[in-house]
Amino acid sequence: MASDDFPSDTQQMVENINQFITKAVPQNEALGLRVVSLEPTAATLVLPYADKLVGNPETGVLHGGAVTTLIDATCGIAVFMKLARMVRIATLDLRIDYLHPAAPGKDLLARAECYKLTRSVAFVRALAHHGNPDDAVASAQGTFIIVED
Repeated sequence: MASDDFPSDTQQMVENINQFITKAVPQNEALGLRVVSLEPTAATLVLPYADKLVGNPETGVLHGGAVTTLIDATCGIAVFMKLARMVRIATLDLRIDYLHPAAPGKDLLARAECYKLTRSVAFVRALAHHGNPDDAVASAQGTFIIVED
C-alpha cells in the first residue's frame, strides 16, 4: 500500500492493512494477527489462540511475547489511523502491565487508541482482553517515532 493510499472504504482498509502487517512483519503473519476493526484514531486486532503460542504447556496460557507482539502491532495501526496515512514508524517505548494470564483456548483482542500526535512522536494506550475490556489481560502505553521521508 502506498504511503498516502488510504481507501475511504473501511472494509477495504481492513483488508489492505491486514496484507500490509503480514508482509511487512513476518512475525505478525506467523502469529496469525489480523485487524478486526478500525476507527479514526484506534484499531482492534485479534491474536487467534494456537497451541504453538502457549508459554506454559501445563496451563495452556499464551506466551507473553505473543501478547506483546499483539499489543505493539495494534498500537502501530492506531498511529496509522490517527495520521490517516502510512509512514515509517518505530516503537520508542512500550510499557505493558500484565493484569492476569490470558485464558487458555480463547482468542485475544487488543484495542489501541492514538490519543496524541506531535511532529515526530505518537502517544498510544491499549488494552488486551477476551472480549470484555473491563476484564483486561494487559494494559499498555507506548510512544512511537514518526519518520517522515
